[in-house]
Amino acid sequence: MLISNLKLALLLSLFILGESISFAQKEDEIKPNLIIILTDDQGYADVGFNGATDIPTPNLDRLASQGINFTNGYVSHPYCSPSRAGLLTGRYQARFGHDNNISDDALDDATVGVPLSETIISEALKENGYTTSAIGKWHLGDHPNLYPTNQGFDHWFGFPGGGMNYWGNSSGEIRTVYRNGEKVPESELRYLTDDFTDEAIHFINNNQEQPFFIYLAYNAPHAPDQVTEKYLERTKHIEYGGRSVYAAMVNAVDEGIGKIDSTLVANNLKENTVLVFLSDNGGRIKHANNSPYRGHKGMLFEGGIKVPFFITWPAKLPADETYDKPISSLDIFPTFLEASNTSISTEPKLHGTSLLPYILKKDSSAPHQKLFWRSSGGFEYAIRRGDHKLYKSSYKDDTLLFNLKEDPYEKKNIAKNHPDLVQDLVREYKKWDSKNIKPGWTDAHPENVIKEEERFKAIRKRAMQGQN
Repeated sequence: MLISNLKLALLLSLFILGESISFAQKEDEIKPNLIIILTDDQGYADVGFNGATDIPTPNLDRLASQGINFTNGYVSHPYCSPSRAGLLTGRYQARFGHDNNISDDALDDATVGVPLSETIISEALKENGYTTSAIGKWHLGDHPNLYPTNQGFDHWFGFPGGGMNYWGNSSGEIRTVYRNGEKVPESELRYLTDDFTDEAIHFINNNQEQPFFIYLAYNAPHAPDQVTEKYLERTKHIEYGGRSVYAAMVNAVDEGIGKIDSTLVANNLKENTVLVFLSDNGGRIKHANNSPYRGHKGMLFEGGIKVPFFITWPAKLPADETYDKPISSLDIFPTFLEASNTSISTEPKLHGTSLLPYILKKDSSAPHQKLFWRSSGGFEYAIRRGDHKLYKSSYKDDTLLFNLKEDPYEKKNIAKNHPDLVQDLVREYKKWDSKNIKPGWTDAHPENVIKEEERFKAIRKRAMQGQN
């Protein structure tokens, strides 16, 4: 009888152990929901978690404290369309000639934008069982063939072009809000930032039967500077009018993200949702704050390419941590693939790397030994290798070298002191660039760079005219 009881206890223990292992395996197999929230032209220091004291961003600050803040988080280009192309393909956009912004006259040209031959993250995730949604600003192709619904997104609510009136007033085909290819009546729109938030919440509430991927690309705080009285009330303490309006636009985004987070909590989805927040490039020259870094949107100084950037995944990632080693927006695609149990080998052309081994402290090395930037076919370029950064600047008509460990704010050009290192980094860049192709179209960046530098010098010169 004793032996029989022992056998029974042993069998029961084995059964419970097997059930526990099976449950754990099932838990691991549950794919997380995936969300990218992208802002437009938001400065590094335009969030509280990076030091802002004037702009109220309580929801972003709370979320950043619940995950990992990337203090050296870069994007792959210093302005809008090319940066988005790199983010969504996980590839250096120069590989397919997407160096420049898309002009307003590209509506009839299906070759201007991310080519259909490139795999966008939505396509890879859709093949892996995800329902996919693109909300907000697109700016990756004005021709209808290149709209999100032709690039792996099941659902699309937003506008194709690079900028739009915040009240939803249409101005041509690319400045019109669409839902799945159909124009949305202007009477149904309130304030675009709020509209995009509401659409994301509606999508979450109605798509829980399988894992979802949301690419929410707010056009705020990009110009035009338009915002409702509700948000302006919260920034009336800022005495500089332009900054006060800009701050209110950021606050509108913050409130929206708070509502989205609450929706995830209410639907018991937050624990197993990976959420990444970042800006598409450095803050714009007016009203934004890229402190403590040099430069702004359009420049390859740190202020043009280093952005507010964090990730949360309560079920798997630690909270309230910072990660200081350089990472890139190119890393989001492979990170999402690994998080969703999709083999990264299925996308061999990716230039990013999954960040999970590094932020989970399974790999203590750096995710990248080198990072590259190119705009306008090499009109400007940069390379960061270790602590050194080379910048061929057309703004300054010079090739600059910085040691970012000793000089993170790029105040001291040490190129003349290290000519061999300069030549070595130029060779590294040319080797990388040899695999790129010429830009598929042009934009006004080169002309704007020259004009801006002329204005910069003129202002400094005028400041000295009263000297004796």
